[in-house]
Amino acid sequence: MASENDIAALVGRVALRDRAAFAELYSHVAPKLFSVCLRILKDRGEAEDALQEVFVKIWQRAGRFAAAGHSVMAWLVTIARNHSIDVLRARRPAGESPDDDWQIADPAPGPEQAAMTKWEGKRIDRCMAELDPDRAGAVRSAYVEGLTYQELADLHGVPINTMRTWLRRSLMKLRECLDR
Repeated sequence: MASENDIAALVGRVALRDRAAFAELYSHVAPKLFSVCLRILKDRGEAEDALQEVFVKIWQRAGRFAAAGHSVMAWLVTIARNHSIDVLRARRPAGESPDDDWQIADPAPGPEQAAMTKWEGKRIDRCMAELDPDRAGAVRSAYVEGLTYQELADLHGVPINTMRTWLRRSLMKLRECLDR
């Protein structure tokens, strides 16, 4: 498995339109991004289509990452997650409950991947526990369930700008915690 720095270097080369780097990037990260798409969409064919579109977005947006200076895997996973949620929203009739969409059917990971996922999950849980319970709930609802700022503001009974501030500050705290 390629390191975070190796993947970041590949993204940098993709930003320069290096097709060989793009192919290498695909071979390193496609399985992880496919599992994100599949977990959200729960349909293998749809997840494969979504993965193709995700890589088109990566090709188009690679230059944006190079200037951001954040975790490359987090950036890639966010693109896959957001695109999959968009696909999910597009297929769901208006008024249907999103709760049913989040029962995850994940293909069985290998032992190494399971250990890494468990370790990353514990780190995230530890950092989420450092947030105020309202803030942690808002972060989960926004980034796992895909609720909008307005839906979150209504749910928590706060103005929309307050919700934006909660999420921005919570993400900054999480980033600091995860960087430790």
